[in-house]
Amino acid sequence: MKYEIKNFDSLIGLYGFSDNLLKNHFALYQGYVNNFNKLNDILIDLEKSDKFATPEYSELNRRFGWEFNGMRLHEYYFENLSKQPTEYDDNSELAKLIVSEFGSFDLFLKDFKAMAAMRGIGWIVLYFDREAQRIFNVWINEHDTGHFAGCTPLLVMDVFEHAYMLDYGLKKADYIEAFVKAINWRIVEERLLKNK
Repeated sequence: MKYEIKNFDSLIGLYGFSDNLLKNHFALYQGYVNNFNKLNDILIDLEKSDKFATPEYSELNRRFGWEFNGMRLHEYYFENLSKQPTEYDDNSELAKLIVSEFGSFDLFLKDFKAMAAMRGIGWIVLYFDREAQRIFNVWINEHDTGHFAGCTPLLVMDVFEHAYMLDYGLKKADYIEAFVKAINWRIVEERLLKNK
């Protein structure tokens, strides 16, 4: 079964994000979906041909997670943005976890934004560890490395240059502020409640 490209055109007109930037970002995401599907087909053919010991089989399997996570992280990213962002609810389950882990929403947000501002490319992910009932802000350098095994992404921010350079150039801090203002906290809360 092939993965379908999700349509995020409803984000066109998102405050702080030009239509040009969003359309370019959507095209990049679509490439991950297409590449994952192609890669999956090639691997199936190699397996059917009993080519398990080939360099192609090895290298394509190493690439498999990178393409999949490139697809899925972009979906989380676009889904937690909204032209009508919802406000953070101080009485939510998410708020209780944030206060338990960080002491306050302000300290959580300061930590999240500081991680996003670090030099380098990657992702910032607020993860939920169901087993320990804890949350963590995590820097992911590449799509396929640094993830917390078994944890659920609640809030995902793309900090690769393609996410902001067209609109903000080197002013990454301005992009971070635009992102924070566009967060749909209801989606973040739903992700938590589905996995609690």
